[in-house]
Amino acid sequence: MKLRRARAVRRGRVEIVPMIDVMLFLLVTFILASLSLQSLNSLPVNLPQGRAANMERATPVTLTVTGDSRLFVDKTPATLKTLAPMLKGLLRGREPSIIVAADRAAPEGTVVEAMLQARQAGVRHFLIAVQHDG
Repeated sequence: MKLRRARAVRRGRVEIVPMIDVMLFLLVTFILASLSLQSLNSLPVNLPQGRAANMERATPVTLTVTGDSRLFVDKTPATLKTLAPMLKGLLRGREPSIIVAADRAAPEGTVVEAMLQARQAGVRHFLIAVQHDG
């Protein structure tokens, strides 16, 4: 008499779909985490083309001049009269340098006046923001 086995032996298999789901979740998590680490303290403006080295500083002070001659210091609205006192307060205990992000359509006179006011506030180095060629 021949006896049958109660269970057939099954071979294990590796399911790929759950592994792909987990890897996609990790990828999206790391992308969102890296984007949240960027500190962008300027408003969107149309920057001129050029080549410049990347900045090493963690939290720069940004002076933004829009195409319609409005001034912003780290997204805070400013005028030419309030610019120097505002920058003095922000640069206290920091390196005396700022990033100037001027729109391509911004009047040069407004940009120069803003930089002169920043110079009165104690700024010694100006870093001009440009859009990389590419």
